[in-house]
Amino acid sequence: MASGSKVWSAFSLVSALAGATVAKKALNTGWKAATGKKPPSNPADPDVKLWEAVTWAAASGTFVAIARMLATRRAASYYLRSTGHLPPELRKDSEVAAEQAAATAAEEKAELEKAAAKAEKKSKKKR
Repeated sequence: MASGSKVWSAFSLVSALAGATVAKKALNTGWKAATGKKPPSNPADPDVKLWEAVTWAAASGTFVAIARMLATRRAASYYLRSTGHLPPELRKDSEVAAEQAAATAAEEKAELEKAAAKAEKKSKKKR
């Protein structure tokens, strides 16, 4: 399970970075087409007009976040098709809780069986 989680972590990171890179490039191209200027390299610079800085910050933040989310969803879909289950980070809480409950029940059963075997061994010694 840990190796699957590591695979998912690497896979989702690469897909999110790729999505953000594509989004940034598309956003830069769109900004230049819409305004005729390069996007502000530093919106916090006082020489950048306030409307331009706010618009760029809102557009770039929103667009990059959406692209990362879509890339991660696509990666999760591929992961699901490849492994037959979602990565642990994306499973529903109920699924995780059910898995944890099953693991706890299995541990308790093993402990009871061990205690029963110990008690039986002890009773055989008394005979």
